[in-house]
Amino acid sequence: MNDELQREIDAYIDAHWEEVVADIDALVQVDSVEDPGAAADGAPYGPGPREALDRALAIAERMGLEPHDCEGRIGFADLPGESDAQIGIIGHVDVVPAGPGWHYPAHEVTRKDGYLIGRGVLDDKGPLMVALHAVKFWKDRGAKLPYTVRVLFGANEETNMKDVAYYRERFDDPAFLFTPDSQFPVGYGEAGICSGTLKSDVFYGASIIDFEGGQAVNAVAAQAHAIVRQGKYPFDEDDHDYVSVEEYRGDIADIKVTGKGAHAAEPELGVNAIGLLVDYLLENEAGSVAERAFLGLLQKLHGATDGSGLGIACSDEHFGALTAVGGKAYFEKVNFNQGRICQTIDFRYPTTITSAEIGQRVNELAAEVGATFTMEHDKEPFLMQPDSPAVRALLDAYNEVTGEDRSGVTSKGGTYARMFTTGVSFGVEKPWETDPDWVGTMHGPDEGVSENALKQAFAIYVCALGKLMSAEL
Repeated sequence: MNDELQREIDAYIDAHWEEVVADIDALVQVDSVEDPGAAADGAPYGPGPREALDRALAIAERMGLEPHDCEGRIGFADLPGESDAQIGIIGHVDVVPAGPGWHYPAHEVTRKDGYLIGRGVLDDKGPLMVALHAVKFWKDRGAKLPYTVRVLFGANEETNMKDVAYYRERFDDPAFLFTPDSQFPVGYGEAGICSGTLKSDVFYGASIIDFEGGQAVNAVAAQAHAIVRQGKYPFDEDDHDYVSVEEYRGDIADIKVTGKGAHAAEPELGVNAIGLLVDYLLENEAGSVAERAFLGLLQKLHGATDGSGLGIACSDEHFGALTAVGGKAYFEKVNFNQGRICQTIDFRYPTTITSAEIGQRVNELAAEVGATFTMEHDKEPFLMQPDSPAVRALLDAYNEVTGEDRSGVTSKGGTYARMFTTGVSFGVEKPWETDPDWVGTMHGPDEGVSENALKQAFAIYVCALGKLMSAEL
C-alpha cells in the first residue's frame, strides 16, 4: 500500500472513528433476533431484524449511497461505478439471543480498555459498519470506479439465510463478493453445515419434569437447567462448582448448571452446560431407566465435540475434523406429567462424509434408546480457487496492511459467502491472537472486539477495494 493511501486512511480514521462506533452502537441497540411469531408484511423475520435493517439503510443513505429495501427481507446500498458489474459486500444485522451471563449491557456498545462490548459488535454489526465506511472512503475520494460496489444488509443469517435465497431469485449475483463475517486473512472455503433435532420417546410418569439449555442451535450452551423428582437419590453439590441446586419443593429439585458459551464453529472455546447437566444427572442416578438411556445418548454427543461418541469422527485436508455440538435443549410436553427431551445438534463436516451419512448414523444410535433424529438443514462444503485474481487481491491487501505473509484458509463457519456463485469470507477475526479473559466470543456473553482490530480491518477493506477495482473479475 502506497504512502499516500495510508495517509488518507489514517486521516479518515482520525476524522470519522467516533462516527463508526456510533453507527455500530445504533445497530447493537436493536435486539434483532428473528421472531417468526411476530412476523408481518415488510417484517418477515420479526420487528427486531426489520428495525436493524431500517437503521443500516438509513446510515448508508446518510453516506450518499443508494439504498434499496427488499420487502424487509434484505436490503442493499450501491456506489455506482462505470460498469454494472458488481463487487459485493454482504453482512448481517440479525443476531443470536443475548442469553444469560453478561457483565455489560448486551444491547448497547460498552467501551472498555480499547474494546467494544455488545451483542453483534463482532458478529456482524461491527464488521459490517466498518466495511460500509470503507465504501464511503472511496465515495468521498470522488473518482469514478470501474465497478459498482453493492453493500448488502442481510436480516436472516443466523437461522436460515432465506434473505439471500429471496435476493438471488430477483437479482444477479455480484461478479465477486466477500463478507466481513469470519476471519482473516481470507477464507476461500467453508465446511459443510447441517443441523437437526434429536427427540426422546415420550416418558410416562417421568422423573425429569423439565430440561432445557442453550439459546441457539449454532452455539455452545452457556446455561442449562432441569427440574427432577429426586426419588431416593438426594443431589450432591460437592465438588461441582458449576452446579446450583437452588430449591427443593417436597421431593423435587431445581438444578441449574453454568458452562461457557461459544460459537458452534469453535466449540473448543466453550464448555457446554447441557453436557455438564447430563453428566450430573447420570452421576446422581436421576431418572427412570428409559430417561437414563436417553441421557446416555446425550452424554455420547456432549462427551466429545469431534463426533467420536456418535461414531462419525472424520476429517480431511481442507477443513480438518468434523464437529458436533448440542446447541439447544428443551422439554416438549405432551400433557401435565408426560413429555420428551429434545436436543438440537449442529454439525460442521468435511468432504469425507455427507449429511445423509451423519443423519443415518445418529438415527441408528437414537433407535437403540427409542429416540429419533431428524435432519432439518444442510449446506454442503464449498471451495474457491485460492489463486484466483480476486482472492489474491484480498490476500495481498491483508498482507500489505499488516506486514504479514499469510495464506488463505478454510473455516467451519457458515457465512453468506457459500450462498453465492463467487464469494469468500474476509475478516475480521484473527484466531491466532488472544483477547483478555473478560472479552467474550461471538454468540457468547460479553461479545467483544478490539477497536484497533476494527481500525486495521477498515484499512484492509479500503486497500482490498482498491485492488479489486483493477482486478479481472
